[in-house]
Amino acid sequence: MSDDDFPADEGFDEAEFDAEFDADLLEEELRRAAAVLDPLPAELLQLAMDAYVLHDLEARVAELTFDSLVDAIPVRGVEDPPRMLTFRAGDLTVDVEVTGDGLLGQLLPPQSARIEVLGGPAVARPLTVDGMGRFAGDTPPAGPFALRLRTGGDVIVTEWLRA
Repeated sequence: MSDDDFPADEGFDEAEFDAEFDADLLEEELRRAAAVLDPLPAELLQLAMDAYVLHDLEARVAELTFDSLVDAIPVRGVEDPPRMLTFRAGDLTVDVEVTGDGLLGQLLPPQSARIEVLGGPAVARPLTVDGMGRFAGDTPPAGPFALRLRTGGDVIVTEWLRA
């Protein structure tokens, strides 16, 4: 069959169709259908809203530059190695070790700071930083977590990761 086998639709104007087509209306209809057919679990929606509330507009984001789950070579015979993470924001480096016992870390260059462990709907847990820039927390993060550092007038937030 060729195009000649079909009669031409004399009344169809493609430019008029494009002008009348409303992409926003289609998107809204698709959202409604998805909400009915495949709704978000309430826990996930609450977690997303809580994470947005924790969003700090003035904060710089510390980029993840090393993750032992991705970048390290596995060591034979070690069944549950600690997860090593390195974040960088400008001249500041944050090294973190995540174990089943909690968090250990250090700020480089060493400086005083206030650190909070953010963890979804849970309340932020503060960590104490010593004079060498070291900090520790005795509760391991469960689920998604990030660190918020307040150094002088700066606020720095690490990328969110799953423990």
